[in-house]
Amino acid sequence: MSLKYKAKNGWEVVSSEEKEQISAFCDGYKTFLDNGKTEREFTSEAIKVAEKNGFKPLSSFDNLVAGNKVYINNRDKNIMLAVIGSDTITTGTNIIAAHIDSPRIDLKQNPLYEDLDMAFFKTHYYGGIKKYQWTTIPLALHGVVIKGDGSPVEIKIGEDDADPIFCITDLLPHLAQDQMKKTLSEAITGEGLNILIGSSPNTDEKDKIKGAILTLLNEKYGICEEDFISAELEIVPSGKARDLGFDRSMIGAYGQDDRVCSYAALIGILEIENPIKTAICVLADKEEVGSMGNTGMKSRFFEDTLAKIISLKEKNYSDLLLRETLSNSVCLSADVGAAVDANYKEVQELANAPRLNYGIMMTKYTGSRGKSGSSDASAEFVGKIRKMFNDNGIVWQIGELGKVDQGGGGTVAQFIANLNIDTIDCGVPLLSMHSPLEVAGKMDIFMAYRAYKCFYNI
Repeated sequence: MSLKYKAKNGWEVVSSEEKEQISAFCDGYKTFLDNGKTEREFTSEAIKVAEKNGFKPLSSFDNLVAGNKVYINNRDKNIMLAVIGSDTITTGTNIIAAHIDSPRIDLKQNPLYEDLDMAFFKTHYYGGIKKYQWTTIPLALHGVVIKGDGSPVEIKIGEDDADPIFCITDLLPHLAQDQMKKTLSEAITGEGLNILIGSSPNTDEKDKIKGAILTLLNEKYGICEEDFISAELEIVPSGKARDLGFDRSMIGAYGQDDRVCSYAALIGILEIENPIKTAICVLADKEEVGSMGNTGMKSRFFEDTLAKIISLKEKNYSDLLLRETLSNSVCLSADVGAAVDANYKEVQELANAPRLNYGIMMTKYTGSRGKSGSSDASAEFVGKIRKMFNDNGIVWQIGELGKVDQGGGGTVAQFIANLNIDTIDCGVPLLSMHSPLEVAGKMDIFMAYRAYKCFYNI
């Protein structure tokens, strides 16, 4: 036994058979990612695969017994799945929590306007983005419009080859000397992220370009301008997830924060049969804006759903049973981290920086500077997870989010830990996090799936 800890490049320690498994698993992940670019789409896809694997809505059960597979859909943007264990549920549950929202650009409620014979959408960006990264790239429109009569219309434009795309324009270098004197955060403003959507008139009236767009939208989708007020429309990068590198060892795609961990957690629980402790997968919305709202991790959805599960499994339900279950439960906060980038090594402390394809990353604490906003997992719980990884041959590494005074960030871990649950962050390290094209290592993705599947069964 070596007395010195050293993270390992995963490709150096896996067999050729495992490499084939990694490739197949990641092919499925890419397809799922393409079909689930928004939290609504991811939830819809999750329900489809869950039902194919024997999961049923919680509302269809009058009581629960060991082996039952259930899910509950929260407003089409947040889902919780559970496989009921044979133990009394108050002995605790094994929870994996991830989030399915990603940084993006949303349409404002009054978005459509015309200027210089061009039509645009006004926007409000969602989450932490570098605004300049979103100019002059192909963009797609996803979401739902609730019409005046209450009926929904689903929108997805810009993904098929026959679809049009959209974009945010930028200045040509020849005329950008004033712009280029500004800092990166100032060069493109939030109010400047206007989406170019048309330039062809259909009347001679005022706002003729805007009028032409409204006519097209009404003819194809039956919507009018007022319907934008009751719409959730998101602008995301157009295009599919792709293998990256000559060796195809990585995946480049939008939305891998945090759908990479969400997918691994979802597939893991689909494969669980007859666990001892009840296994739970929570896929939440709104993490990128603070986990607020009734579909975020700060809502009562998780507690309310767990209470319902307890009431269907145990006799004489009381709030004390819920509190006892929570305090005996354990959780992996399945969120991504920042892999060290060879082009920007100066922002990381290399001895504690995660690396691409070195396996799933365990993060004892997140937060910013002074561990602000962190749950800081106990040594005992870190030891338990470390032992689980080692005992099951999972390639793993320790990591934190950059140098102490450089910045930092948070996850849903603190909100789960506040329920008196032992919690640690454990996920996939990314390059170019929060950009329109994030990079993940295939080894890390597969090891996350294996780690989560083991955790459900501890």
